[in-house]
Amino acid sequence: MKHGFLRVAAHTPALRVGDCRYNAQQITECINNATDTALVVFPELCLTGSTCGDLFHQEALLRGAEEALTYLLRQTKDCDSVVVVGLPVALGSAVYNCAAVCLKGELLGLVPKTALSAEESRWFADGAAAEEAFVTFAGCSAYFCANTVFTCEALQAFSFIVQVGGIAGVENTDPNLASAATVIVNLSAERELVARRDYLRSLVTVQSARLHCAYVLANAGEGESSADYVYAGGNLIAENGTLLCETQPYTNGAAVTELDLEHLLHDHRTAGKASQTVASVWFDLPVKDITLTRTIDATPFVPTDPAARCEEILSIQAAGLARRLSHTGSQAVVGLSGGLDSALALLVIVRAYQKLGRPLSDITAVTMPCFGTTGRTYRNACALAKACGATLREVSIADAVNQHFKDIGHNGTYDVTYENSQARERTQVLMDIANQSGALVIGTGDLSELVLGWATYNGDHMSMYGVNGSIPKTLVRVLVNHVAQSNQTNTELYTVLKDILDTPVSPELLPPENGDIAQKTEQIVGNYDLHDFFLYHILRWGSAPSRVYRLACHAFEGRFTPEEIKTWLCVFLRRFFTQQFKRNCLPDGPAVGSISVSPRGGWQMPSDAVVTLWLHEAETL
Repeated sequence: MKHGFLRVAAHTPALRVGDCRYNAQQITECINNATDTALVVFPELCLTGSTCGDLFHQEALLRGAEEALTYLLRQTKDCDSVVVVGLPVALGSAVYNCAAVCLKGELLGLVPKTALSAEESRWFADGAAAEEAFVTFAGCSAYFCANTVFTCEALQAFSFIVQVGGIAGVENTDPNLASAATVIVNLSAERELVARRDYLRSLVTVQSARLHCAYVLANAGEGESSADYVYAGGNLIAENGTLLCETQPYTNGAAVTELDLEHLLHDHRTAGKASQTVASVWFDLPVKDITLTRTIDATPFVPTDPAARCEEILSIQAAGLARRLSHTGSQAVVGLSGGLDSALALLVIVRAYQKLGRPLSDITAVTMPCFGTTGRTYRNACALAKACGATLREVSIADAVNQHFKDIGHNGTYDVTYENSQARERTQVLMDIANQSGALVIGTGDLSELVLGWATYNGDHMSMYGVNGSIPKTLVRVLVNHVAQSNQTNTELYTVLKDILDTPVSPELLPPENGDIAQKTEQIVGNYDLHDFFLYHILRWGSAPSRVYRLACHAFEGRFTPEEIKTWLCVFLRRFFTQQFKRNCLPDGPAVGSISVSPRGGWQMPSDAVVTLWLHEAETL
């Protein structure tokens, strides 16, 4: 449960129809095998079997189910797991199809089924019509209510509601009730029919995304009567639109994984999902640190289906630029360094021009060699402009920068003034060429650079439209590689893009060493895979440094040591907080994903915010 991770399990035990004591023993064995599992869910009516039919009106079966639950409570009184199990419950003159929520030998609540089929109405009363009440059952006083949220006191992100009824339960989810919980527990006894499993999987996954929650569904399987239907099991656990795990049909097994409750709670908060109208039952569990078995993606911005996703991203970038060029009646000017960011910007401009039906020769690509330019990057800048059909202009800025050094009394020392003077001179050249041709300067800086403040204020920090502003560095590389792979028959373009991809990331503001790039960005600010990982979890999910550190250690195990991760996390935090003033005056540019640092509706933060709280947590890891 530490850092919001909660291990859950959905079990399908082997049953005997009507043999309540045997079923309780099988369920108990499953619970005993659920190590460090905070929530264990079993199928609908699993203490009796869901296929009992008219036996549900037999006093012996109803009494046997209650005695089996009493046995189960007694056997789990020392267990630190919330157990949710299905059984028929006779209360007065009615019998309900219920989920019993149990913890440490106590019955926390009984949740009756509300979405009854016509067949089920023959045996069970509608839970929706039942009044809320405290009832005595299985030797316990318990809350009986169809609409109840169960919340953990020690980890309030762990709050769940209970549904009984598989597809019908999912389809009839009350959004107001679901808004009060991060987890939806579903006790199911779905009959196996052609394509029904696919529909259930899709339904659960989509609902988890729509409601910003996790779904834990346990389905009836082996042991149910096969007189008219087959029950094949197949448990599902989904989280926020992603199917985390499932068991294969016709096997009695458990779907087990960890839920990320902090992510779910974050989405509830940012979406304004809080509910004040739902009855609550509180319980407590010890907060334990568990070993993560779920995959933590080391490159969260890199798409799993790169071809389709890259095309979508490039289309968004190009559409935004095309609209701006059309609206202003302008052409495009871009500075080419021979690096990744400017390469991507030019590729986007080409797509925008194609969308507008304009000749590519109207694109002005400017290369501005200076003290740090290497032969490799210079040649790649020239070759890329040619391969894209853009008009190339070369403006050497060395003389202008040296004159500027004389004007301000700078002796040429390799300091921040030496570096930034080149970046600002390049921006001035681009702006003036744009003025000459009635064009807009298209910015090349990416999201990772903006978050780290790795840009010269009023230098490469500034443009008239920034197409890469919401593209992190790890995604820039994927996009450029996608274009290269898509143009293998265009030998000229493919060759230059592949060499750009193989070139170390550098601002090239210091003289080369033996003809090679001397200033390598990742040796100065840190590895971009790490920084994009930090960026994603801190900005997208609001995660605390200790949690980000834990996730990074898990995701980058064997690649970076914990000490390295801690060092670069502290660098990220310092730079992120101190460089906000640059992000507060960014040019326009299209948002592509869930993270934008635009001051106009993206990331909003005062430039004077201090990093002390975050840095202290990171430094004391």
